Amino acid sequence: MPFTDAIEEAYERATGMEGGAPRDGYSMRSARRSINLLLSDWSNRGINLWTIEERSIALTYAVGSYDLTAVSGNDIVDVIEQVVQVPPTVSGTNVSRLSVNRVSISTQATRTNPNYQGRPTEVWYDRRVDGVTAHLWPLPDATGSYTLWYTVLRRMDDAGAYTNTADMPYRFLPAFIAGLAFYIAQKRQPDNQALIDRLEADYEKTWTRAAEEDREKATLSLTPRSSSYRVWTR
Repeated sequence: MPFTDAIEEAYERATGMEGGAPRDGYSMRSARRSINLLLSDWSNRGINLWTIEERSIALTYAVGSYDLTAVSGNDIVDVIEQVVQVPPTVSGTNVSRLSVNRVSISTQATRTNPNYQGRPTEVWYDRRVDGVTAHLWPLPDATGSYTLWYTVLRRMDDAGAYTNTADMPYRFLPAFIAGLAFYIAQKRQPDNQALIDRLEADYEKTWTRAAEEDREKATLSLTPRSSSYRVWTR
């Protein structure tokens, strides 16, 4: 759905008038600001599955810090998984991907041997306004060409030109329009608290419905660990 259609629908809900879409440039710019703020709010609400992407960056001998914005720009909300790929030791065999644990700033800042070299097993992500930097430890050694593979939540595309298509699955369009109507009503009808409350409730309801569907549906297997035990009787 183009943003122009979404804006028109949201304005009709926010004003209660059919054909109540904005006709002047300022109102359209105001709606675009609301769209961008709404999408920012969605980034704070959890994992949106359609924004998950896998990326990679080659590691350099004895270098521990890597600017992830150099791969695809400053669009990372957060990094949710990471592994280090180790090249095969025998030509023609498969590569190995080994887990890397994410650590806190406290762990990163208090290392007693920060220049130790080996296969990276830990990473701290420095999330700044201008991007994300990965700090790996140990520093990559000279035994192989390592590659960091990491899975990110990327930022959703903003409104841009009004004819752009919303960067979301169709099942989220009701929540998007409901949220946009709520945002617009706060600016267009600030004294109509009953309307604002109703639109907010509708937004949260439609968001919850979509978010509950937009989740991983992996099979959960529980295997009991068998061990010998002794039964004591009296």
